[in-house]
Amino acid sequence: MEILVIILSIFLAFFLLAGIILAVLLIRITRQIKRVTNTAEKTAISLESFASNVNKVGSPMLIAKMVADQFKKYQKNKEK
Repeated sequence: MEILVIILSIFLAFFLLAGIILAVLLIRITRQIKRVTNTAEKTAISLESFASNVNKVGSPMLIAKMVADQFKKYQKNKEK
């Protein structure tokens, strides 16, 4: 009977130790995932602001190109 109690207490101590180690590892992994998601969020925000800046610059450039094309067409028609 005593041998069975000793064996069970050894297994209990082993599983308790394994549970503590796994809990610590899960906490570390969770913290690392949080850092990665924060970095990804910052990157997405910076890309979004970059895209809006490009859009702001792109629209006037598109209008200027259209005006230049019309001016070139007018010049060609005027020469004929």
